[in-house]
Amino acid sequence: MEHKFKTSYMLAVILFLLACQIASAQQKDTVVVNADLGTVKISKYIYGQFAEDLGHGIYGGVWVGPNSDIPNIDGIRKDVVEALKKIDVPDVRWPGGCFADQYHWKDGIGPRKDRPKRVNMWGNVVDDNGFGTAEFLEFCKLIGAEPYLAGNVGSGTVREMKQWVEYLTYPDGTTLSNLRKENGHPAPYHIKFWGVGNESWGCGGEMTPEFYADQYKRYTTYLSNYGGNHLFKIASGPNGSDYHWTQVLMKDVGRRMNGLSLHYYTIAGPSWGDKGPSTNFPEKLYFDALKKAKQMDEIVSRHSSIMDQYDPHKHVALVVDEWGIWTDALPGTNPGFLEQQNSMRDALVASTTLDIFNKHAARVRMANIAQMVNVLQAMILTKGKQMVLTPTYYVFDMYKVHMGATYLPISIHSANYTFDGDSLPAISATASKDSTGKVHITLSNIDPSKKQTVVIDLRGINLHSVHDGQILTAKSFDSVNTFENPDNVKPKPFHDARLRDGRLTVEMPSKSIVALELQ
Repeated sequence: MEHKFKTSYMLAVILFLLACQIASAQQKDTVVVNADLGTVKISKYIYGQFAEDLGHGIYGGVWVGPNSDIPNIDGIRKDVVEALKKIDVPDVRWPGGCFADQYHWKDGIGPRKDRPKRVNMWGNVVDDNGFGTAEFLEFCKLIGAEPYLAGNVGSGTVREMKQWVEYLTYPDGTTLSNLRKENGHPAPYHIKFWGVGNESWGCGGEMTPEFYADQYKRYTTYLSNYGGNHLFKIASGPNGSDYHWTQVLMKDVGRRMNGLSLHYYTIAGPSWGDKGPSTNFPEKLYFDALKKAKQMDEIVSRHSSIMDQYDPHKHVALVVDEWGIWTDALPGTNPGFLEQQNSMRDALVASTTLDIFNKHAARVRMANIAQMVNVLQAMILTKGKQMVLTPTYYVFDMYKVHMGATYLPISIHSANYTFDGDSLPAISATASKDSTGKVHITLSNIDPSKKQTVVIDLRGINLHSVHDGQILTAKSFDSVNTFENPDNVKPKPFHDARLRDGRLTVEMPSKSIVALELQ
């Protein structure tokens, strides 16, 4: 009798443990979308790009010259233009980055044959200045983006920056506006976004926040609005979690700036000197990258809290104009060129980071991923006549539905992705409603091996259909697109979403990003 009892007891324990495992494997993630509580617009400028004169980011990536056998529009790569038009790029930041504080704008105007050759200290190469102000502004026009110019504070002068604004925007009658006309552009340019220095705490001059605050006020005193053009002036802001910098700028500058920049890079490896490879990396570097990317939420929250003390009505935008994953340079390349591959991991870094920006859309009203072509977490890679779109490019394509839409507040109860005793929420999401009433939901499952069943409770709205689903996933988290296999990681139609009685159930594969449209 005792033996039978023990056998029955053990069987019950085994069945209980098995049931727990099954339940765990089938655990549902719940998302509540409060569609009737949305009041904040997601600024389209959150989806901005960054094109620094660095490595092959401009030369070979955007600019090949009008005499190149690579198809081009007055020297600008035609294939890159078409690719960027498709993702509705709202703005492009140029010429840097660190390069901005060594750049003197007069080097890049006038006949290209007469432009001076200068050493670009970031990569230690000769720059012939073939791509200058007019070329950049033409590029922006071709892709339908607004220019975001970064002015030189580190090695420049107040007079130099003032004259650049006059050259670009003064309508008629001055020596500089006449020079613009001679250089082929009679009408003034419309320039909205203007950065006053870059990383002034580091490569932009190694300043203290107190010193930079005084410099910002000095420079912007002479940055005038001409002919109906109004500058949106962006101050050089903090490095990651340097909350003291934000405190000083908000206290000493306040609403004299329209935006305060923030730079934060995701480093998968243990240090800046060992960032980890961009290909063939282990799960530890996958997990650590996603963990560090998710820290953007705390960083943005704490900077926003400081800004709220001085600017409770949020007149000053938080501008995250450099962000993304930074890995070791590809072997055999110039380390200063910052060339790296772009994997499914990097796509998930992008999607979860964009979810954070969308969540904080009341304060974060502009962001620029680093960088657009061939550098860091690029949208596009080029090699001669070849071009390949990266997994991160496809994230921006899937997420463009949120640009200018109303953010719908959400709450997420997610299963954990656990690795080596540490855990992260597996699910990240954004929900928005566009001007036609359509609701768009993007979801990410960062767990590299487990699928997730996500149940979305849609409150405050009646929706009847779900369609236009897309999914981005890959065989492995380190899968990449190459020039030999450019379609290895590419969105595909997604059909595993069911809408019934106000609840949307989504079956998400591991390491995947899903975009859905509901009506």
